[in-house]
Amino acid sequence: MNPAAAANQKEEFKLKDTKPQLGERWPHGGTRGGGGWISSERATSTYDLVEQMFYLYVRVVKAKDLPTNPVTGTIDPYVEVKLGNYKGKTQHFEKKPNPEWHQVFAFSKEKIQSSILEVFVRDREMVGRDDYIGRVIFDMNEVPTRVPPDSPLAPQWYRLEDRRGESKVRGEVMLAVWMGTQADEAFPDAWHTDASSVQGEGVFNIRSKVYVSPKLWYLRVNVIEAQDVEPHDKSQLPQAFVKAQVGNQILKTKVCPQKTLNPMWNEDLIFVAAEPFEEQLYLTVENKVTSAKDEVMGRIILPLHIFERRLDHRAVHSKWFNLEKFGFGALEGDKRHELKFSSRIHLRVCLEGAYHVLDESTMYISDQRPTARQLWKNPIGILEVGILSAQGLQPMKNKEGKGSTDAYCVAKYGQKWVRTRTIIESLNPKWNEQYTWEVYDPCTVITLGVFDNNHLGGSGGKNDSRIGKVRIRLSTLETDKIYTHSYPLLVLQPSGLKKMGELQLAVRFTCLSLANMIYLYSHPLLPKMHYLHPFTVNQLDSLRYQAMNIVAVRLGRAEPPLRKEVVEYMLDVDSHMWSMRRSKANFFRIVSLFSGVIAMSKWLGEVCQWKNPITTILVHVLFFILICYPELILPTMFLYMFLIGVWNYRYRPRHPPHMDTKLSWAEVAHPDELDEEFDTFPTSKAQDVIRMRYDRLRSVAGRIQTVVGDMATQGERFLALLSWRDPRATSLFVLFCLVAAVALYVTPFKIMALVAGLYWLRHPRFRSKLPSVPSNFFRRLPSRADSML
Repeated sequence: MNPAAAANQKEEFKLKDTKPQLGERWPHGGTRGGGGWISSERATSTYDLVEQMFYLYVRVVKAKDLPTNPVTGTIDPYVEVKLGNYKGKTQHFEKKPNPEWHQVFAFSKEKIQSSILEVFVRDREMVGRDDYIGRVIFDMNEVPTRVPPDSPLAPQWYRLEDRRGESKVRGEVMLAVWMGTQADEAFPDAWHTDASSVQGEGVFNIRSKVYVSPKLWYLRVNVIEAQDVEPHDKSQLPQAFVKAQVGNQILKTKVCPQKTLNPMWNEDLIFVAAEPFEEQLYLTVENKVTSAKDEVMGRIILPLHIFERRLDHRAVHSKWFNLEKFGFGALEGDKRHELKFSSRIHLRVCLEGAYHVLDESTMYISDQRPTARQLWKNPIGILEVGILSAQGLQPMKNKEGKGSTDAYCVAKYGQKWVRTRTIIESLNPKWNEQYTWEVYDPCTVITLGVFDNNHLGGSGGKNDSRIGKVRIRLSTLETDKIYTHSYPLLVLQPSGLKKMGELQLAVRFTCLSLANMIYLYSHPLLPKMHYLHPFTVNQLDSLRYQAMNIVAVRLGRAEPPLRKEVVEYMLDVDSHMWSMRRSKANFFRIVSLFSGVIAMSKWLGEVCQWKNPITTILVHVLFFILICYPELILPTMFLYMFLIGVWNYRYRPRHPPHMDTKLSWAEVAHPDELDEEFDTFPTSKAQDVIRMRYDRLRSVAGRIQTVVGDMATQGERFLALLSWRDPRATSLFVLFCLVAAVALYVTPFKIMALVAGLYWLRHPRFRSKLPSVPSNFFRRLPSRADSML
């Protein structure tokens, strides 16, 4: 790639500032703005972060006194709304002369090409054309305009006309027709002309909707002991363990080390459960007969709502539960199905309300509140996001021989998910929808993703395709400032990095309490139970995976569903997978962290080598001042950092952070590394490819192993100073410590510091190219590397 093309591509991947024509501030009092209820005390505007879009709204309420078909004696009525080339149909009702629809149609003013609106009432026929009953005609020039907070327009009864409009026919229809904006309360549930080609079930897939994540709890099952558990073979004592299951989650205790009828475990099993509690806790006490065979000695099924909800770290009361044991074998005859309560189990079970159930990565966390609502604090701010439009989207599928995209946007923050309506067959969709969230912590991230809808018209097969994702950390935003930017939608594919388009947003973070926001910076990010009684890393990974599955299943049951592939992409379900590209990126992130330290050490080296005598002399002067007045050392350091911070204020970031392709090493990733990153788990590649990648992984891991081993060696050498592993080295160090203690006791600290500083800053002619004595001594110390196999 030539330099000009590379520079142009680099510019394409950058964040762009935009100046959309946003709406005016419209006063309201407790109205619903953008799918979320916000009080007039917490916000002063609604739909002022999007461009105003005008729509012709047609509300079809009901009809009465419709004539029946003279042949069948019944009527299956529906209403068809027609405006130029755009049509919308209500559902039909069988054998109902007085139907009620309560359906709203919205026609974009930009696409209106007709001056007449026609509303037809028809009788649905199974075969042939539907019968015409009557119509109502509206002149577009006579349609009233309504802008919130005006009161809703009241519907009216209209007499039906014949085809020519010369006379009235039997039947009336109740309608309301007005011109409004996307701030209208009818907008979210309206059928839009953007979906003019979609009918039936697909209509529900294009509407904007608000979803709420299920309330998640950690279920802690402390399995203490069991009594009187008997195996089938009563001549041998059992090797007992407990298997617990909640939904698809299965956990087991360790096998009791002793063979006994009264085994003890005292182990905690942690599950994720969602309200409303639909699953139950299944517990079975099993006997380890062989390595491949287990037998059930008893079981119990417990509903989750019976367990105590704990709001702190205080212990809950334990309980004994009787185990159900069914008869086994043909010899027991009629007693085969008889319940036996001969054994019981001792449990301590509770629902943990003081933890935050993690369903997303802590790096991109959007909510940190504990599960129990009683422990929530007041919100410290309001986040408003205007999802304006997308530009230059790539075609995601072929329709009738040409590329098209049916795009919608999903935003996730806290427990609230929002989904815009789907814009049909448009590479430059305009949504102009505004949504609002309450903010409880500024150090959180809102995630927005753009997807291609592959489930229109009732078709269900392929998953919705990913177009791109944007993350915005709230702490990087200035309060009460409107940010209008166009974010590049970047997706890494097996073929390399690709820009799929741009997402235009307007974002405003409003602070409700500056004191509470500053107060939060002194508190941990997660609730205190995560630090008082933490989970292990493996537990957190497993629990997060289970939580993501539960959220995906519950949101997939909504109407329209927020599908599993969408939820997984928004929650970064595959962020833990191995990637050579990510490993490189993280390595160079660490290197960049030490770049400042390395630059400082190089500068000090140049000072010590007298590369610039004037600078070295100034350092000597500063050094003498600090030695004479040591009380100035710390104030000078803090004053220096203060001045650096004030100086850097001029160069502070003016835009929110965005996806950095250079930081991610996405632009220079090797094709084979990308192919490995997108490989399935377990792998689906050929054996030769796997062998090559395994050898490469061993090479990389070997270098990492060497670095980690060197770090461990240096630490062990430091411990060896006083461990007497090398008696002569320890003797020398102990003797040195004695001499140093006496010298420091009798010599003023200023003199010692002055001598050490002058020795460190000595001229190069007094320096030797050989390593220093302390360095030589330290490198000769033993480490535990000698004991490694």
